[in-house]
Parts: sequence; structure tokens; C-alpha cells
Amino acid sequence: MQQTTIETQSTDVPDWPQLIGGEWVAGVDGAWTDAVCPSRADTVLARVPESSAADVDRAVAAARAAYPAWRALHFTARQRALLQIADAVEAEAEALAVLTAQDTGNALRTQARPEVATLIALLRYFAGVAGEFKGTVLPAGDDQLQYTRQEPLGVVGAILPWNSPLMIAAMKIPAALVAGNTLVVKPAEDAPLTILRLAEIAAPHLPAGVLNVVTGDGEVVGEAIVQHPGIDKVSFTGSSEVGRRVGEVAGARLAHTSLELGGKSPSIVFPSAATPERITATAAGVLLGMRFTRQGQSCTAGSRLFVHRDVYEPFLTELAAHVSALKVGDPLEEDTDMGTIISAKQHASVCQYVEEGKRQPGVRVVLDGVDFVPEGDLSGYYQGPTILADVSNDWRIAREEVFGPVLVVIPWTDVDEVVAMANDSHYGLAAFVWSQDLTEALDTAHRIESGWVQVNQGGGQVVGQSYGGYKQSGLGREFSIEGAIAGFTQTKQINVKLG
Repeated sequence: MQQTTIETQSTDVPDWPQLIGGEWVAGVDGAWTDAVCPSRADTVLARVPESSAADVDRAVAAARAAYPAWRALHFTARQRALLQIADAVEAEAEALAVLTAQDTGNALRTQARPEVATLIALLRYFAGVAGEFKGTVLPAGDDQLQYTRQEPLGVVGAILPWNSPLMIAAMKIPAALVAGNTLVVKPAEDAPLTILRLAEIAAPHLPAGVLNVVTGDGEVVGEAIVQHPGIDKVSFTGSSEVGRRVGEVAGARLAHTSLELGGKSPSIVFPSAATPERITATAAGVLLGMRFTRQGQSCTAGSRLFVHRDVYEPFLTELAAHVSALKVGDPLEEDTDMGTIISAKQHASVCQYVEEGKRQPGVRVVLDGVDFVPEGDLSGYYQGPTILADVSNDWRIAREEVFGPVLVVIPWTDVDEVVAMANDSHYGLAAFVWSQDLTEALDTAHRIESGWVQVNQGGGQVVGQSYGGYKQSGLGREFSIEGAIAGFTQTKQINVKLG
């Protein structure tokens, strides 16, 4: 089976089956659901199986059958498989990026291509560290051999979100596979096609049943994965609300879990970062950290911007100029900076947050993207960037994850005050600090309760770093060898009496 990009103007809607036990199959019940293009909401890209718990049973059985042989391989065999997959993905990189733009609404240049590049980089990174999943020997005397083994967990259920499906898959799939686990992967129902295409590319390089992909609704397929006794580990990325449900259900049967959840990340601007020499670079960095070019649909978005009162007005003016220059439009066009919101439901939710925020007393609407209409004949869920200034940290729009292109700006004067406001959140995934005083910047970074703090940059996430949240932003770490060992292996101690 071979799929590449989908012609959105075609009247023929292809059926795209799911991968179970090395075969491309429909759901047990024979039901299908449409995968709709968010940038052209009247276009169905493909039909995918609307699967049930019975399909999860099939996938788990296939993964369990493949597990003994896969875990028994020398690590170099799994390493070669990942490197072959990386090469195959690289050969299809542009087609996969175009499909990503169609599937998610993320702009091709600013998001889809970098996402594919991250997938390739993580496949090669985890292949490179394949030999590091190893134990230790304890010096216990001449009559004792005491050593540990890092052994795989078994079958991993990976539940993926719709905002950056390939990048999130890259955090889970290579790490789980190279450690010796097998997988049952559930793509998001709003963006399943890129994961199915990734499975097509990967399948020829893996034994049947090592990688399985089951499509369908989260309340059905996702719930079945979380509850299934044959799933040894659930790796979930999504909202904190759903994450609590995953942790509760999987925890009830003492399954391993890792949860990468929501965020309402603070971005703190000190006066030294907004001098005439620095203000342009800092504004560009804040824009990047806010993830405007992913329509704000990112759990790491620096969506609470704290600006020192001494530079509040000039920085707000500079930032608004940068954000206003973004082009919102067709994700497939090269000059597009921002694409579309994923669905009508999410678009309505973001608009509701903005309208409520605009009704708060004293708020200043710097930019309002609610009524944005793109150029051309586009029927998707487009929304322009929104900036609300003079916001209070206790407003709902400053406390809840909007997951859209909405930035709130809050003034501050005292460092202790801004750190307290930054930490006054049940989230703790990411944070951003902007200062030219190294002591000031690092002291603030150390005081912020977040799992990932960036100083003077809005991007900067590279393979090999540990990524995960504090508080209700999740449990566990990804993106690194340390996270993979902790998340996808378990330690066995072996003691041998010699002589």
C-alpha cells in the first residue's frame, strides 16, 4: 500500500485502513469516518476506520505476539531498523510535510517541514543511543556478581494529539521501539493521516506486529487502550483533563504511565531585554515562544506575557508590529506564516475565550483575530492572532489553556511579584525569561515552577534534552535518553553467588 499527498480537489475519497499485525485492515465493525481538511473545511481528505475495542484487542494481540522476538534482538538490529525508517522518511519528507499541512492546518514552511525534520532527527538520535539502554555492575566482592538489566516494559499504548502529530509520535515511537517494546498507536481523530503515512513508511523495516496503528474516537479507542490489561504502559499527550482520566484508569490497574499535558506558560520580559538595541530580537523571540505560527495550538506556548512596566508600552508596540506582519492563510502556500485552527469545535472554543476576555473591565484589545477572513476562496477554520493587554493574572483567559493564537499581556514591577504570578498556575510545562543580566535571568529561571525554561529564546528545543512538565502539566520526560530509559524500561537486579 502506498499513499503520498492527497489531491484536495479530487472527488474520489480514498479509504485509508489501519495497521494491525503487519496488515492494512478495516475496523471489525466496518465503520469509517471522514478525515476533513481544516484549511478547506468542505474537503474530505480520506476515510479512516472508526474502530472499536475489538480492534484494540486485535492490535494488542499482534503486539504481544511480536514482543518476545523484538525484545530478544541485539540492540544493533533495532538500531538499524530506526535508521532505515529515518532514511525512508527523509526520502518522503516533502510529501509528508504537505500531508501534514493538509491534515493539521499547520503552515507548510513554518511548521510542517520543521515537524518532519524533528521526526527524522529523533529517529536518528534514538538509533544512536540504542546501546545506552544498559545496566550496571556493583562491586560486591570476589564471590558475588551483582548487576542490573534495563528491560523493556512490553506493549506500549501511545495516544497522540492533533496539534503536532509527527513530532509527538517522534517523542514516543522511536524511544519505545529501540528499548525493545512493541506499540499500539492511536492517532488523534482530527489528524490521523500523517501517522498512518508514517506507519506505511516504517512497516517494511519492522517485523509484523511491532508497530500497530488503530484509528478512532478517543472515548472508544483511547479508552480501550488505557483499560486494556495487555497494555503495559500508556504514553499520553493531550489535555490535562483527559490526562487525569488516563492516569486514574491506568493507575487503577498499576500500569506504567507518562503524561505530557497542558500548559499556560509564562514569558517574562525584563527591561534589559527591551532596550532599543534588544527590543526587536526579544519581540521576535516572544512571538516564536507564543507559537503563533502554530496558531497557538501548543502546550508550550508562552501565552502569559509579563512585561516590566518601565518598558511595557514600547515593547507592546514592537510586539504588535511583529505579530501583525504574520500572514494567515492557506497552509500550502509558501508565504503563509499561520494556518488554521484544527476544527470548528476548537475554533468556537477559542473565539469564546476571546469574547469573554474582551468583556473584562480595563482590558485593552491590541489585536483581535476573531473575525479574520483569509484571502481567496478558503472555507477553513481561520483565525488571526489576538493580543489582549492590561490583563489580570486571575482572569479565566489568563489561567486556562486557550490552545489558540491568543496572547495576554500583564504588567509587573517587582521580581518577587512576577515570579509569584508566573507560579500561580496549576500548569508548569514551559517558561521563557528575557534578560541581558545573566544572574537575573538564571535566578528567575531557577525560581519558576516549570519543567522547561528557556532564556532569551523562543525555540531551542533540541534532541537529547529532557522534556516534560511540573504540576498538572504531566508526569515523566521525553525527547532524551534519560526520559526513554525511565519511561520505556524497568530495572531488574540480578545477584549471583560465585565459587
